Amino acid sequence: MRNDQKVPLPTDISIITTYRCQMRCKMCNIWKYPTDGSREIKAKDLEILPALKFANVTGGEPFQRHDLEELISVLFTKAPRVVISTSGWHYDRIIKLAQKFPQIGIRVSIEGLSQRNDDLRGRQGGFDNGLKVLLKLRSMGLKDIGFGITVSNHNSEDMLWLYRLAREMKLEFATAAFHNSFYFHKYDNQITNKETVTGHFNTLIMDLLNEKNPKSWARAFFNLGLINYIKGGKRMLPCEAGTANFFIEPYGDVYPCNGLEDGIWKESMGNIHDFATFRDLWYSEQATRVREMVKICPKNCWMVGTAAPVMKKYIRHPAQWIAENKFRTLLGKKIYFDKIPYYNVGQDPLQGDLNYSRMTPYTDTRGARPDPNLPLIEE
Repeated sequence: MRNDQKVPLPTDISIITTYRCQMRCKMCNIWKYPTDGSREIKAKDLEILPALKFANVTGGEPFQRHDLEELISVLFTKAPRVVISTSGWHYDRIIKLAQKFPQIGIRVSIEGLSQRNDDLRGRQGGFDNGLKVLLKLRSMGLKDIGFGITVSNHNSEDMLWLYRLAREMKLEFATAAFHNSFYFHKYDNQITNKETVTGHFNTLIMDLLNEKNPKSWARAFFNLGLINYIKGGKRMLPCEAGTANFFIEPYGDVYPCNGLEDGIWKESMGNIHDFATFRDLWYSEQATRVREMVKICPKNCWMVGTAAPVMKKYIRHPAQWIAENKFRTLLGKKIYFDKIPYYNVGQDPLQGDLNYSRMTPYTDTRGARPDPNLPLIEE
């Protein structure tokens, strides 16, 4: 059987438009490795993409791109839903784009309440800018808006306050835990106060299950996966990165996900500039090889880009957990987080097993470490 009969074309894409960024986040070093704007993928390059269901536009900071409107125009011919992840720093540019594309989704990254956020993101006024953007977008009538937090040692309590703020403002609220990867250029992100952080996630899950919105219940399950990740457990559901979803880097390289590490493994599926059609890339020998490597990838990442597709595909498992624990909340009973389920759906037992492969200390093959005092790259 041919590869194109075994593996469907993807439904979800994340486009890393640039590694240029004006923020100085403590959990991400993208800003130390800016891409050359003249070499970044252009709108016409995206015309190769297949029909999709969802496109996430991220960076760096996407609004560093002065041609972002052109990129979004092409993406809306490929996917009905397009969401931009942004720091919220470029207020005028964000509002202008939203006026042209009122169906656009906007997610502003906010890492805590005002002082905490500005400290973690390295720019004073970041919280105020992000909040102003969301308030303005809400007044304009945009529906698909909200903010997300990357939880670390320093801000898990603030996560709960931000969740309550999002609920009061009727905004979407997304969570993540910080990871190590080539994408973030970070290899020392580690949550050490695990009991405190997971305790705050426990509270969040209870609050989400007590809501009336089924989407919130699904987020409760997703956050259970973050607890499992923080504790070092094997993924509850398999990773199928490079099958349902993929990432495109600023120079056109396609990767199954953004969680790969040089110290473990990292391989491109191909570059969109080297193929006449996306189908040729997707069913190439190299893309097939990468998918086989994903099957035994030892990392236990749990990020929305790779977790959401398998939650939908194997929906009966999240649905069963949600039903059981929603019922417990209705009865006023406690939810137990000490035993997190592992769902065997036929995945290779080596996948997501951190004991299978030892991570070697990361060394920068490009030479000396970047100067932390580099000037801001802001256009």
